[in-house]
Amino acid sequence: MNSEHTPNSSDSLSASTETGSAESVQVHSPAPAAAPRKRSSGKASARTRAREFAVQALYQFIVGKNVPGDVDQFTRGLSGFNKADSVHYDLLLYGVSEQSKELDALIEPLLDRPFAEISPIERSVMWIGAYELKHCIDVPCKVVINECIELAKEFGGTDGHKYVNAVLNGLAHQLRALEMQRR
Repeated sequence: MNSEHTPNSSDSLSASTETGSAESVQVHSPAPAAAPRKRSSGKASARTRAREFAVQALYQFIVGKNVPGDVDQFTRGLSGFNKADSVHYDLLLYGVSEQSKELDALIEPLLDRPFAEISPIERSVMWIGAYELKHCIDVPCKVVINECIELAKEFGGTDGHKYVNAVLNGLAHQLRALEMQRR
């Protein structure tokens, strides 16, 4: 998390259901969602925005232990979601949440510490990177890694992007060996 605020399990927002009923869903939201660090590149692409919202949603999935459907409903209500590639966001949120154990198995051998010591933001970013490296072959591995580094810089801790870079580079050599040789 950025140095301004580190969310914990007590950070939460209540969101009413779409039908307007009194029922509320407890959804954990990372503090950087309100004010992430701005990328220097100006306007972000729709896919980049999808990844940004996916990081926030996956954070809620990890910290709040919320089901993807509730997280999805909450995240789609956030400001700016309409500018995101909603198809790619769905792919990431639902794909990663369904395959989180398999993605952990891919990532874990590349870690130098237990998952419990990895921040939820860095874990979310690594999940996105691992998922895209494995399933989104149309996205070059260099793009996947660079996007994840930027996500870690934007939402994560001071040097979290360096750790994400190291892990995803190792994973890219496993999952996309031929592509990495051409780099």
